[in-house]
Amino acid sequence: MLEHDFHVQNMTQLEALREISLVFSSLQYDFWLRGGWAIDFLLGRVTRLHDDVDLVTWVHYRDKIEQSLRETGYEQIPVREPFNGRQSDFRKDTVDLTICYITRSEDGSIILNDLPEWVWRSDSLLEHRFVLNGISAHVLSPQQLLEEKEVYQQIGRIPRPKDAESKKLLHRIIEQSV
Repeated sequence: MLEHDFHVQNMTQLEALREISLVFSSLQYDFWLRGGWAIDFLLGRVTRLHDDVDLVTWVHYRDKIEQSLRETGYEQIPVREPFNGRQSDFRKDTVDLTICYITRSEDGSIILNDLPEWVWRSDSLLEHRFVLNGISAHVLSPQQLLEEKEVYQQIGRIPRPKDAESKKLLHRIIEQSV
């Protein structure tokens, strides 16, 4: 991919993220970035081309978020099984957006909705915000992001080259924060 295309795609996704942030802010709801954009916000710089924008928020926000995003021009894309209860997918122009939903189990642990066997770290939802390109966002903790890469591998998802690079960056972020 050409440098210009790389820049345009990332800037388009960042502008979509700015718009999504406004939607959540107007609802007074929080979200946390996950995936590659979370790593970039943790580092304060863009490290690579991103395929999509991945968010996490509470499942009880789902209906209102879906409605508000549709009203903002996002097309809701059907989610394939078994992810239907766990996420919502959207597209606007060239930007793909996935929102995963979390909830609390009976014992108070954070879990991905409809996946009680995957208990998240108690420190997974960072309180403070990170800024990239003038956009402020919460992100998942680097430990949670790293654990997610490990869980995916354990359930049979074939690691991609970008996963290996992400794991290296996450290890570096974790080492620097100690």
